[in-house]
Amino acid sequence: MAGSNHRLLVMMEISMMAALAYVLSLVKVFEMPQGGSVTLVMVPIALIAFRRGILAGVVTGLIVGELNHLIGGYAVHPVQLLLDYPLAFACLGLAGMFGLHNRKNNAARISTIWSGLLVAAAGRLVCHFLSGVIWFGDYAPAGMPVALYSFVYNITYLLPEMIIAGVVMTLILANAPQLFFLTKQRKIV
Repeated sequence: MAGSNHRLLVMMEISMMAALAYVLSLVKVFEMPQGGSVTLVMVPIALIAFRRGILAGVVTGLIVGELNHLIGGYAVHPVQLLLDYPLAFACLGLAGMFGLHNRKNNAARISTIWSGLLVAAAGRLVCHFLSGVIWFGDYAPAGMPVALYSFVYNITYLLPEMIIAGVVMTLILANAPQLFFLTKQRKIV
């Protein structure tokens, strides 16, 4: 019985974080002309990844990516769709590779958060970069290598998004650390 309650709790947390991430993806600080924007979408996905592990983070990212695809996404090819939506957002769950639980002081925890976000954003960048090189090279200015254009285009919004997410998550750690860490569950009789 306890195992099924635990799974249900994890699924509920994933669902809530995915919904929050989707809503935050709609609030755009900055939007690029051919897609991509600076939002707070990374925060809930990375938060669940740090709290529950890489699998929960990746699943949350997959859900958010698919929601973004189904509600307003743009696809020119099935592989491009996978790269730009479910896989790119699933990469944000890679932040869960870095565990906060064994970090005892805040400096180490903050460093871990930023390291996790860097890996997560790099994974997402690889997905969008490949999509840009393969399917959106026509947008590159004349004489500019397609790979350079795709990298510069995508890093233009992903780097600020990662920095903003890092600042927000550092503030959350300072003011509501319980969101990162599991507490012992009281037994319900």
